[in-house]
Amino acid sequence: MSRGPIVVIGDSLLDVDIEGEVERLCPDAPAPVVEVTAEHARPGGAGLAALLAARDGAEVVLVTAIGDDPAGRRLRGLLAGHVEVLPLPLRGATPCKTRVRGRGQTMVRLDTGDGRAPCRPAEAGAPDGRVAAVLRDPLGGRVAATPHDLPHDLPDDLLGDLPDDRVAAVLRGARAVLASDYGRGVTDLYRDVLSTLAAPVIWDPHPRGGPPARGCALVTPSEAESRVLCERPYSSPGQAARDLAERFGAAAVAVTLSGRGAVLAARGGPAVQVPSPRTVTGQDSCGAGDRFAAAAAAAMADGATVREAVTAAVAAATAFVGQGGASAIRLPAPRVRMTVAAGEAGMEAEAVAARVRAAGGTVVATGGCFDLLHAGHVSLLRRARALGDALVVCLNSDASIRRVKGPDRPVVAETDRVEVLRALGCVDAVLVFDEETPVAAIERLRPAVWVKGGDYRGHDLPEAAAVHRAGGEIVILPLVPGRSTTGLIAAVRAAS
Repeated sequence: MSRGPIVVIGDSLLDVDIEGEVERLCPDAPAPVVEVTAEHARPGGAGLAALLAARDGAEVVLVTAIGDDPAGRRLRGLLAGHVEVLPLPLRGATPCKTRVRGRGQTMVRLDTGDGRAPCRPAEAGAPDGRVAAVLRDPLGGRVAATPHDLPHDLPDDLLGDLPDDRVAAVLRGARAVLASDYGRGVTDLYRDVLSTLAAPVIWDPHPRGGPPARGCALVTPSEAESRVLCERPYSSPGQAARDLAERFGAAAVAVTLSGRGAVLAARGGPAVQVPSPRTVTGQDSCGAGDRFAAAAAAAMADGATVREAVTAAVAAATAFVGQGGASAIRLPAPRVRMTVAAGEAGMEAEAVAARVRAAGGTVVATGGCFDLLHAGHVSLLRRARALGDALVVCLNSDASIRRVKGPDRPVVAETDRVEVLRALGCVDAVLVFDEETPVAAIERLRPAVWVKGGDYRGHDLPEAAAVHRAGGEIVILPLVPGRSTTGLIAAVRAAS
């Protein structure tokens, strides 16, 4: 059996959940007021299917179209480190689905982003034939142009990563392929080659998408989708599964039935019920279809029969919904670094903290003068950064240091200290404060962890109350012996 990756090919989205509390209605309309408490982002569509397959321990390659826009960059960051992404060009904005949720219930969903993978010229009505060099069946043995071969005045969004032989090699080396079709064009580009693969192809269809490739091992519509896809009047999920297997030339079709499991029919054979192992009610089922398809693909990649794969997929989707569905997914916050002028360091720090919290990450902060940065400082900062997903340094201003340590300090000016700290890989942002204690800075940042170096006890710190009010905890890290700014200054003076 081939030990290649599972390849997920299809349309990816950015999914965002805005969570909050609902206690009252708007005074000017019968609409609930949501007091926002958190924001969580995750990949959606093919991106979610790929992430779920990777979380099961599989090596996963995702072939998808992602735009170079804020939503696209955020989506790439969420996928990074989990799956290998083979990006295709996207025309338009990266699709984003934002759910506003109160007390665990979705109240409204806002859909933005019109992005689609580029169509083939015959479908797109291209004004001339030049784009055909880019898009004409590059996996079918005909010539596929490189960006250097293209006319200079083609649209910009066709000049990035193009469908080419890299995709062909990945598809042909796969253990299994999951086509996650959300109707935005990626699977349309590769339908012909997907029908020729030796590996099992599992196709998760969408009413807005095209038909599955001929010869799929398994097609996995929901019951609602099967009603739309059937050409004759819908009578039952079993009849729909049999009809769709014939229509699509698929080896089998499994119609998923939410909490009731699935109905499976092999082409030309009877339909059989695959029940859920347990009943799950009143839960968020968002992403259950992606979980089902990803689990079926993983099982078939390991050599399972279609019946075995569907049984495993029903169990996986049931457990997924029981655990809270897609809304329960929490990804580590991506590393956030921003380029701003030194005078805007406070703005940078607050933005970093907000973005990390929104992504479900842990904000760590520490404070001090950091005058004449030495090995003890660097050790403390590295250990602090290891406690979370971003480290913000609250830095005493020049005026603050003079009030605390006297007119001869600091040795290094504030702007230089900021630049040196921001150059460290373990520091995500710097916030300069002018007070004698970092209480106000802590109130602005609201860190989950406040780090202090030395022999303090938590209640001895003047900022302890502010940390606790922000819902954070205090971690005391020991200093490196023999390393201090005061000692360094004394050594320099003695040597001069």
